[in-house]
Amino acid sequence: MKKSITLFVALCLFFSALSMTACEQTESGVHKELEKFSAYSFDYFDTVTTISGYAESKEAFDAVANDALAQLGEYHRLFTIYHRFEGLENLCTINELVDGQHRTVSVDARIIDMLLYAKEMHALTDGHVNIAMGSVLSIWHEYRTIGMDDPVSAEIPPMEKLQEAAKHTDIDHLVIDEQNCTVTITDPQMKLDVGAVAKGYAVEMIAQALEAQGVTGYVLNVGGNVRTIGTKADGNPWTVGLENPLDEGEDYICYLGLAGQTLVTSGSYQRYYFVNGKQYHHIIHQDTLMPAEGFVSVSVLTKHSGMADALSTALFCMTLEQGRALAQSLPDTEVLWVLPDGTRHSTDGWSAYMIDP
Repeated sequence: MKKSITLFVALCLFFSALSMTACEQTESGVHKELEKFSAYSFDYFDTVTTISGYAESKEAFDAVANDALAQLGEYHRLFTIYHRFEGLENLCTINELVDGQHRTVSVDARIIDMLLYAKEMHALTDGHVNIAMGSVLSIWHEYRTIGMDDPVSAEIPPMEKLQEAAKHTDIDHLVIDEQNCTVTITDPQMKLDVGAVAKGYAVEMIAQALEAQGVTGYVLNVGGNVRTIGTKADGNPWTVGLENPLDEGEDYICYLGLAGQTLVTSGSYQRYYFVNGKQYHHIIHQDTLMPAEGFVSVSVLTKHSGMADALSTALFCMTLEQGRALAQSLPDTEVLWVLPDGTRHSTDGWSAYMIDP
């Protein structure tokens, strides 16, 4: 649903199940041995999900991992704009027209909460994250899909077509009735596209639910949206390697130590196509209606995965000065920008999370 980035989450040998053991001290002072396990899924949000964590047994780990994957499946079905499911009202059905109009749709409270959060992110970023841009983004999606499938026929959308669609991106036309749990789009030509928010928001809600159950010592990685839950069993932070978006002879820009934080990257180097030799990526600027220029990646480290998801897109579409000012106004938020020439800029606190692998 969103940009797909490749964040390598390392737990010594992160992707090898049963690769290590660790001791955890209980309140009574007794040390118990924990093993590290991993689980994988390719079923949700059109990406790869990895769940890793420490547990006393595979059965105990599976209980947590299966719970997390079940929740992820529910959020996927609720938040997708591409598929409808029998007996379920989701974002796809909210976008549908009946006799030329959107209908008022009664939805699950989790959709209401996500849409309200997306509106908060719209206000926070001065419109640089706008889930009401579906009319524009769907045009780019269509042209990008054709261009990737048949490069010879690749074209960019006509600007007049994009400009006409942009007339129908006012988020105020998204009417949310919290009391009755309904959603109405009052502009018949407006569509929702929640790719800049939904996946990260879902990851955060799942992580918070696990934390409420007392789960710790786990990492969720949903297509590069990485959310750590506590530390490793030995009390050390999790190691996250940030992939280099440029071919500079190094695989990773840096390694970060995370314990309860999240890391999300938006990049121009994952989902794109070429027209006459020029690359066109999927992060569209709300003013130019063209792929945003200025960065090849923007990585956000903070405590809420939904915010990291939204900010990584918003900051990609802002100037460095605008983005730095916004990031520095937010608590517990650090950012790394990578420019096309390889130059890197970061907020002042970014380096505090950097570690040797």
